[in-house]
Amino acid sequence: MIKKKKTSKLKSREALYGYLFVSPWVVGALIFVLVPLAQSFYYSLCNVKMKPSGRVFEFAGISNYQGIFLQDLYFVQSLLSYLLNTLLAMPVIVVFSLIIALLLNGKIKLKGFFRTVYFLPVIIVSGPVMSQLASQGAATIPSMNTNVITNILGSMLPDFMVTPIVNLFANMIMILWYSGVQILIYLAAIQKIDTSLYEAAKIDGGSGWECFWKITLPMIKPMTLLNAIYTVIFLSNNEQNSVINLIYTNMFAASRGYGFASAMAWMYAVIVTIIVGITALVLRPKKDNLKDAIKRERKREKQKERELKKLRRRQKASAKKIGGVKA
Repeated sequence: MIKKKKTSKLKSREALYGYLFVSPWVVGALIFVLVPLAQSFYYSLCNVKMKPSGRVFEFAGISNYQGIFLQDLYFVQSLLSYLLNTLLAMPVIVVFSLIIALLLNGKIKLKGFFRTVYFLPVIIVSGPVMSQLASQGAATIPSMNTNVITNILGSMLPDFMVTPIVNLFANMIMILWYSGVQILIYLAAIQKIDTSLYEAAKIDGGSGWECFWKITLPMIKPMTLLNAIYTVIFLSNNEQNSVINLIYTNMFAASRGYGFASAMAWMYAVIVTIIVGITALVLRPKKDNLKDAIKRERKREKQKERELKKLRRRQKASAKKIGGVKA
């Protein structure tokens, strides 16, 4: 009884500590996320006008949502550009992050220095700094002739596909700057893989390429899903995103204002959520057939044990009956 009381007190104390650690995030989410979300949704249903006396709200229903597609000429165009750019940039960032994480996990000198170098852009290059560097041409490769790439691709692909591909080459340095967090996640996942798996594979004659495809890649597949979703969300909220800039422009436009911009932001959020859902469906980890087989085998064993117990009970009952008849 004393041990049970001690364990129950320990569990309640640990639960209390857990709630204390989580409570700042919960309070922050309620104040800084849920309340602004509710306000922006209300704004999207109204025509918001700024006057000297304050904000004036005129209920407009879904007219702002209709105006996104009927009145604004740039939203659909910016949205298509965003979709194509994300479709091209996301695999490049994820693959580059995996390659760099594999290199940084190897036996090289000054490993800590190189890890710091690849993560520095996440700290330094953000917000206004990124905009300034992009405007000064620091995000492009000077020796790369994008006009040649445009002419070659223009002869093979339609114009709406050529522009995102050229932007990918033109902003290659900026795209690689976005891979710091993904490298860190991949590096942590690779270091968690049991080295005995590689040793056993090498004893069986497995090459380094086979070890990568059969051991490393399957083991880090959940992190691939995490990195892909993180990259999509990061590219969707980036300052260089044309849709985000369009929302900012409409927010301060005299003819449209907060209501129209809020409706545009909500429509954009729904589209980003759909993209994240599709990414999760495509990269979701497959069911482990071995675990399912083990569960089925355990169920069969339990069923056999139950049947054996029933047989033993019947044997005992029949033995008692026979003993009673003989007496």
